[in-house]
Amino acid sequence: MTHTATAAAPAAAPRPLPARLLGVITSPMAAFRSIVAEPKWFGALTLTTLLVAFFSALPMTTDAGRQATLDQQVSTMKSLGFEVTDQMYDGMERGAARLPYTTAASVLVISPIIALIVAGLLFAVFNAAMGGEASFKQLYSVIAHAGVISALGAVFSGTINYLRGATGSVANLGGLLPMLPEKSFAGNLLGTIDVFLVWYVVVLAIGLAVLYRRRTQPVALALLGVYAVIALGVAVFKSVVGGA
Repeated sequence: MTHTATAAAPAAAPRPLPARLLGVITSPMAAFRSIVAEPKWFGALTLTTLLVAFFSALPMTTDAGRQATLDQQVSTMKSLGFEVTDQMYDGMERGAARLPYTTAASVLVISPIIALIVAGLLFAVFNAAMGGEASFKQLYSVIAHAGVISALGAVFSGTINYLRGATGSVANLGGLLPMLPEKSFAGNLLGTIDVFLVWYVVVLAIGLAVLYRRRTQPVALALLGVYAVIALGVAVFKSVVGGA
């Protein structure tokens, strides 16, 4: 029996944080090889979280942005069956001045927790269920660096919303077809599909493929499938609640 030896790919040289984050945007496979070889998560997670927090809060520093956020909160509460009394609205209006600070603080607290939960789920799937051998630090580093795509989305949406005095995502597919009824199933579904989120999922799939030495396409299709199921669920929920 003949055994064919396969030479291991040489480990990529460590890169400084700016180069790693730029690499994830421009050449993710090469960047993730370096990240996996020398896993560091703190700097990437801190910088991307600060960017998301700042640009999520930025539109709410304007009167128009605060009013748009308040209107959205009231609309959401009504769609869920809550009655918004005049006293409740007055209280929400008084608290609107704190929105930039509470929004930024919420992002700073919640984002690392979400990243940790996602890492735990993926670790359970790829390591426990599929026999992968990557360390949790390597996996968390991949997720932290993939977050630069989410940060780009926050910078894009936050800047445009600041300029137009609005709130919410400006990169979802629903904005490309404004002729669709706002509360229709198609409108809700397309409004759930965000271009930057799809980009993030693809980049994360590349990182996971590098980390676990798998083909990128099956990993990407699996993650996009999960995203599609969640998007469908959200669209159905919005359609049912909105039509109630």
